[in-house]
Amino acid sequence: MDLLATALPALSDAFSLILQPQQIMFLVLGVLLGLSVGVFPGLGGIAGLSLVLPFMFGMDPVSGLALMVGLVAVVPTSDTFASVLMGIPGSSASQATVLDGFPLARKGEAARALAAAFVSSLFGGLLGATILTFFILVARPLVLAFGMPEMLAVTLLGLSMVAVLAGRVPLKGVAAACLGLLVGTIGEAGHGGNLRMATYDIPYLTDGIKLVIVGLGTFAIPEIVSLLRQDQSIARGATLGAGWAQGVRDWFANFWLSVRCSIIGVIVGVIPGLGGSVVDWIAYGHTVQTAKDKSGFGAGDIRGVIGPESSNNAKEGGGLVPTLIFGIPGSGSMAVFIGGLALLGYEAGPQLIQNKLDVTYTVVWSLALANVVGAGLCIALSSPIARLTTIRFTLLAPFLFMMIAFAAFQSRQSLGDLVALFTVGLLGIFLRRFDWSRPAFLIGFVLSDQAENFSANAQQIAAFKFRKGLETGLDYVMSPIVIVILIVMVVSIVVGIRQSAQIRSEGTVAAGSKRAPMIFLLVILAYIVTAWINAAQIGLTSDKIFPMTIATVGILALVLLLVRMMRAPESDEIFADREVEGEDADAPHGLWGTLAWFAALLILSSLFGFILALAIFLVTFLRLRAGLGWVRAVALSAAGIGFMCFLASTLNRDFPPGLLQEFVKLPWPLG
Repeated sequence: MDLLATALPALSDAFSLILQPQQIMFLVLGVLLGLSVGVFPGLGGIAGLSLVLPFMFGMDPVSGLALMVGLVAVVPTSDTFASVLMGIPGSSASQATVLDGFPLARKGEAARALAAAFVSSLFGGLLGATILTFFILVARPLVLAFGMPEMLAVTLLGLSMVAVLAGRVPLKGVAAACLGLLVGTIGEAGHGGNLRMATYDIPYLTDGIKLVIVGLGTFAIPEIVSLLRQDQSIARGATLGAGWAQGVRDWFANFWLSVRCSIIGVIVGVIPGLGGSVVDWIAYGHTVQTAKDKSGFGAGDIRGVIGPESSNNAKEGGGLVPTLIFGIPGSGSMAVFIGGLALLGYEAGPQLIQNKLDVTYTVVWSLALANVVGAGLCIALSSPIARLTTIRFTLLAPFLFMMIAFAAFQSRQSLGDLVALFTVGLLGIFLRRFDWSRPAFLIGFVLSDQAENFSANAQQIAAFKFRKGLETGLDYVMSPIVIVILIVMVVSIVVGIRQSAQIRSEGTVAAGSKRAPMIFLLVILAYIVTAWINAAQIGLTSDKIFPMTIATVGILALVLLLVRMMRAPESDEIFADREVEGEDADAPHGLWGTLAWFAALLILSSLFGFILALAIFLVTFLRLRAGLGWVRAVALSAAGIGFMCFLASTLNRDFPPGLLQEFVKLPWPLG
């Protein structure tokens, strides 16, 4: 009762603050900025918040809060456009949406998928804000209960989703996850600082590979190349199918799924460091596990859109718990949000809850209102924007390549970003071709850092407690929370493996000859063996245990796969190959010739700088590959370059320089 008596006046003050016309205006402005940023793949909430931070100086605190919250709340909604329409994850929080959202768009049901996603996002955001309203006063003991063992257990729970996402050959999912975990260990180790995987010779890899590059390379490039080879529109027959009304009806039909996934989003969002990187995969895994008919997942099941999208926006409400209560950012965007609070004169942490509870609830209800405004705008625009899927994809592809290259370069402002993007994109193409789980690979990569850090820290603390006689190491590691999470994880694995025969993570793929799939497996095996040898040569134990353990599991899985391949006939599903039968096999354009266009853009950028390279690339592509006349090719190229210059100047971003810029001083944007 005391808590309620304290909260009611604060809630009343928060309502009176946020409903003032000036604050609503700034909230809508933030929503519009969030929509503008969210539709561009690879930018996301961090870039959007960074854009508005300079305006926080001297701004009215409540107006500044409304602007920031409006922006950060709607990005997980608007990034769905790229995921559904183009098969490109708009951000790390919308990767699972691609699996079923993009196939729906290719069937001509883009408006339906978008509408279902936006309604799910709206519901998740509102439920997250509602739970946060009552949770914020009692959350402190719960968050404090999560130590290193509990964080490690939640990380392992995220990895257990591999059992669901692996498809009909679970060993492929395990091997793909191990590969992702090992790619995540490239660079300087977190504890001892040892450099792993020969990064002495490649300085760019010292800091590892960034998530935006892995996400775009794993999902965006393979889908763009596949569509470009077929030279058609994204939606077959160029029809939109059912519109937003059908999507709303789909959400009502799966209401309880949306409720469950929203609760998952809030719970995962509360735990710092996980957030958007894993919540959509956990929600997608739960969606598949609880479905009676699993045959449609990966090929355009609307439930595969509703589940992840419900969790994404709910996660923002949960992410505000550690951010506001402890000043611990629950995600990258929350880290920037804390910086914005400081510029407005507020310090995130216990004092904010104790002394400024009205401000805290202003943030919470701004979040709820922003979700309503953002989802409403997105639903209203879903049908006309979905018409992008009826445009011949050859006209869209060069501009998507342009956006992807620009977004990837922003991760480290280095030409190495473009090389890494192409390399990961090539890996993504082969993972897709041979039906290896790309979600499993991405989950492994995303969770690599925290899995290693949590396991090392938990082991060190347990050993210290054991030496001091405080408690046994096992008592520390196996807390009640850990035991509950491990039980859930084991159930998830068992159910996932038992149901794997009914699951295609990315649709049905025909089996082909033995040669190509076996060569790809041997290449992956060679890399993982190399990683094991490299880790074994490290002197510091804490820096070698994790990669050696993961590599050992990966080698075992690959050897078992190899044995099965040697014994199985060519018709076995383990030899799945998209080049044997289906859209890729029947495509009028070859894989390497199509991929060469993207390689040409990157090579030209390294020679002449991004803008000059873009001019050459766009005109040549539109003229030769798309078959446009000179006037249209030049006009579209100029429009694309003008848009990139506007975007870069607005976001205060640079373009990749080339060899030419080292010898000739050129004005911006050429230099």
